[in-house]
Amino acid sequence: MVDAKKKDPRLEQNKHEEPMSFIAKVVVIGLFGGIFWSLLAYLTYIFNFTELSPNLVLKPWLLGDWKNRVLGQFVGIFVIGLISVGVALLYYAFLKKFQSIWVGAAYGLALMAIVYFVLNPIFPDIKPITETDRNTLITTICFYVLYGVFIGYSISFEANEMKGPSHAVSTNE
Repeated sequence: MVDAKKKDPRLEQNKHEEPMSFIAKVVVIGLFGGIFWSLLAYLTYIFNFTELSPNLVLKPWLLGDWKNRVLGQFVGIFVIGLISVGVALLYYAFLKKFQSIWVGAAYGLALMAIVYFVLNPIFPDIKPITETDRNTLITTICFYVLYGVFIGYSISFEANEMKGPSHAVSTNE
């Protein structure tokens, strides 16, 4: 009787959860990374380490004073999370095979360069890099590097895990 229960596929204990697809993992990494790092950036804004807040992504697109309040900050954090999914998918498409922390850091700096030099005219709160105060600049550089490392290393790690145990990630970098 005990053996029959162990082999019965209808029982909950004998059902196996299907693993998440790699693309689904990349989407989760991107969403979590965007929300997590923009929440931390919001804290640095509250403590005056930076002049930039997460709601800056809303300002060119939405009307109303609500976006300057706490609700606007949290909506901005969620929007950054959604944008981050696209950023993670780009990393997945072009850089997933690199297993170096430096590739992620460079990716983060490249994202910062795109925001400051290409998208700068769209966002009124982002001053040109030469006019940005030192605290904002240092904090922003650190966040972009950490965000890039998080996205890059998480995706590279998952890609390596999909290959199997014989391709273990080296931690000696």
